[in-house]
Amino acid sequence: MARDYAKEYRASRRSDRRLDNIARKRARRKMIKKHGAAALRGKEVDHKNLNPRDNSDRNLSISSRRANRRKQPKRK
Repeated sequence: MARDYAKEYRASRRSDRRLDNIARKRARRKMIKKHGAAALRGKEVDHKNLNPRDNSDRNLSISSRRANRRKQPKRK
């Protein structure tokens, strides 16, 4: 089955997904400010409760890309 790029693009423009993406960027900037850019090089900011809009200090941690992607909920 071929990918429907137009459908994926429309889904990425939804307001709730855009807000989630903005929140993820804010979390990364917050962690860079706290730990420095070198500490995050090649790493990702992990939201422990899987809510990208919860950028509290207790919810954020630095993890490897592999560990963070493994933690994601399965897609339908």
